[in-house]
Amino acid sequence: MKKIVGRVLLSYMFIYILIGCNGITEQNSINRIYNTKVNKKGPVLGYSATSGVILLSVDGAYFKDLNKNGELDKYEDWRLSGKERAKDLVSQMTNEQIAGLMLYGDHQNLDNDSLTGRHKHLMDLEIRHILIDHVPNPDAAAIWNNNAQAYVEAKGLGIPLNNSSDPRHTSDGSEGINGGAGGQISLWPEGLGMAATFNPEFIKLFGHIAAQEYRALGITTALSPQIDLGTEPRWFRITGSFGEDPQLSADMAQAYIDGFQTSFGKDEIKDGWGYNSVNCMVKHWPGGGPVESGRDAHFRFGKLAVYPGNNFQEHFIPFTEGAFNLKGKTQKASSVMPYYTICFNQDTMYGENVGNSFSKYMITDLLRDKYDYDGVVCTDWHIMGGRKWGVERLKKTERFYKSLMAGVDQIGGENSPKRLLQAFQIGIEEHGEKVMRERIEQSAARLLCNIFQVGLFENPYLNPEASAKIVGNPEFVKKGYKAQLKSIVMLKNKDSVLPVKKDKVVYIPKVYTSRGKDHMGKVIHESYDYPVNIELVKKYFSVTEDASKADVALVFVKGPIPGLGFDRGGEGYIPISLQYGSYTAEYARATSIAPEKLEDPINTNRSYKGKTITVSNSADLKTILDTKKAMGSKPVIVSLALTNPAVVSEFEKDVQGLLVSFGVQSMALLDILSGKAAPSGLLPVQMPANMKTVEEQKEDVPHDMECHIDSEGNKYDFAFGLSWKGVINDSRTVKYKISQTRSFLMQKEQD
Repeated sequence: MKKIVGRVLLSYMFIYILIGCNGITEQNSINRIYNTKVNKKGPVLGYSATSGVILLSVDGAYFKDLNKNGELDKYEDWRLSGKERAKDLVSQMTNEQIAGLMLYGDHQNLDNDSLTGRHKHLMDLEIRHILIDHVPNPDAAAIWNNNAQAYVEAKGLGIPLNNSSDPRHTSDGSEGINGGAGGQISLWPEGLGMAATFNPEFIKLFGHIAAQEYRALGITTALSPQIDLGTEPRWFRITGSFGEDPQLSADMAQAYIDGFQTSFGKDEIKDGWGYNSVNCMVKHWPGGGPVESGRDAHFRFGKLAVYPGNNFQEHFIPFTEGAFNLKGKTQKASSVMPYYTICFNQDTMYGENVGNSFSKYMITDLLRDKYDYDGVVCTDWHIMGGRKWGVERLKKTERFYKSLMAGVDQIGGENSPKRLLQAFQIGIEEHGEKVMRERIEQSAARLLCNIFQVGLFENPYLNPEASAKIVGNPEFVKKGYKAQLKSIVMLKNKDSVLPVKKDKVVYIPKVYTSRGKDHMGKVIHESYDYPVNIELVKKYFSVTEDASKADVALVFVKGPIPGLGFDRGGEGYIPISLQYGSYTAEYARATSIAPEKLEDPINTNRSYKGKTITVSNSADLKTILDTKKAMGSKPVIVSLALTNPAVVSEFEKDVQGLLVSFGVQSMALLDILSGKAAPSGLLPVQMPANMKTVEEQKEDVPHDMECHIDSEGNKYDFAFGLSWKGVINDSRTVKYKISQTRSFLMQKEQD
């Protein structure tokens, strides 16, 4: 170990003193203090006044003595590469410390600036990856971060926290972030809405802005983007994807990750990584979209992905041509999350039908070896307990071991290292201690590199006042709003009914919402109310509650809300419908592709052929048709908020205007409807003509449905959209219709 030329010792009695000649300053985070040290030709160091960390002076530079041994260890030397530092740190870690590092703690609410006993318990177990859920405001998030980082800095080797977040920038997904300088965190469209812009530069800009807001909240890993191909239109998670087209999804993935991961100028540490970088955990390898009949793998009844079109490999394109082939200097997404699904009969090496995080073929043979991915692989959440698809018969410790030996580096949603340590022991008994130690050191080094490359070892602390100014600042909000406008797709504009002139009187019907639960179990309360803020509408138009006095009706409804495809009350497998009206699955498969239970040859059929279902918001169709009746010959315009493609043939011929949107604010819709902004979005998915084509399409194949043709002769196909002048034909449609043709030819080759 290199000898120390000199050191600066800061005892607690001097923490309130400003030592200007040494460049040491203090930051008062309300009731917490952390110190900073400016290196003339290196990083600013941030360290807690209470952690026991001191600074070492070596060759005129300063370093944090994180393990408090009075010497400069390689992992403490910011002049070295992340890989060199990680190798040194791993060599000093115990199995228990590595086990904690290899777990991703479950969702945590930050309700105030204090560390709860639960938080401290996780950190005491050496867990350094925490998934942040609700936070009250940016100030509190920054203070919590500082307290938490100081807590772990005082422990052992001083490994900082790498906090993460699921997407929180959509208009439906940012609840709880409302204290920024511009109000909320900046709001952007859902994934499908991003794709509807057909403009990767918007996505890159989003990534750059979102990364700054994440860092201001103490978040250094994004559990995104979701780049599964949305080839199965009934899948409820299609709304978070970039649609069904492989090339569009790849381009969007590439831009998104470049935006999030790349730092510039003084913020760059090395190779594009730096203090404004956020690690991206791209999901879900090898593509979670082709779930049988639209049933999702969060649930036992949806655990199987199927490939009736023999199109397994096309689902890799967003990864291989996008996430693993960046234009920016960071080169690849730093992390990958496999999906829960069992890719039915796709393992050509070992013949296993197990969840992807348990599959050596999916993780080692394909992802690691064939596609040369050397970043972190983290499982989706709770696969060791409730979502243990394909390995139900294994004991929990055996599941940990199988996943570990499949090539996984980290287990999502686990708060205790006990089972993982037991899995290590199984490996020691089978392969010897040397082999297993090398195996877990490999994972630990990957995980640590992700922490080193974003600068957390040098300074994990935040200035709460600065965080409040960054998160949701007016410029960020403005750019997010512009993207919302660009994501809205106009599908119909008969007789140029749009835009609606300001002097027109509009009628907006109230909408009935039945009591129920959404796809993740959140309660939806019964209501009958305006679907938009009526006071906001009055800023655009004159409003009447009497349809007979209106010039035009604006109907704001949601697209048909598909169910989960299974009835626990006794019906078993049931259809997932994309139409409002009652649907009977006349054209469904008589025999499912995949069996009910893989290990049970008797229960082989998951079919729902002949069964009937009605979507929970079927009243929305009645609202549209009743409004048409009330308006007579006067125009009706429908604004359809979509989470999935929809069968619009039930009402399209009865309305003069139709907009579709994917997670935008009401103001954005009103700006388009009034002509304050112009529509430019394009469909990122096909809109099916009927449920027959939905049933007959292949879950793994894009662009294979019969599309709806409206009363004006327009076909609602991928990349279709209208401007005020008519059908949009521009460089975007040219590029991605070529991509659509490429996909079609690939499928022909498969057939």
